[in-house]
Amino acid sequence: MSLKIRLTRGGAKKRPYYRIVVADSRSPRDGRFIEKVGTYDPMKPKDDAGRVVLEVEKIQAWLAKGAQPTDRVLRFLDAAGLLKRPARSNPQKAVPGKKAQERAAAKAAAAGEGEAA
Repeated sequence: MSLKIRLTRGGAKKRPYYRIVVADSRSPRDGRFIEKVGTYDPMKPKDDAGRVVLEVEKIQAWLAKGAQPTDRVLRFLDAAGLLKRPARSNPQKAVPGKKAQERAAAKAAAAGEGEAA
């Protein structure tokens, strides 16, 4: 059984509230879970202590049993100092596509001819 530490959504429409739970990876997002290990309230200000509440002992126990946190939960655990989140870098994402590069080259060539004349 593959375990995940992930978010389940609650709250009203346009007022999200999340519970951080340990669940089987095959169960639905808001479905059955094994244990609740924290909460996340994105409506609170970022500097509020109640925005992310983690039960550290439970989380450490589940991590020792092999539970894998999702990316968002891993961010919370990294901020709390429980796990280290590896830095991600994709410098190719900012590079324009082929057609945009061709248009930029054509525009630069046209500007170069305008200056030479």
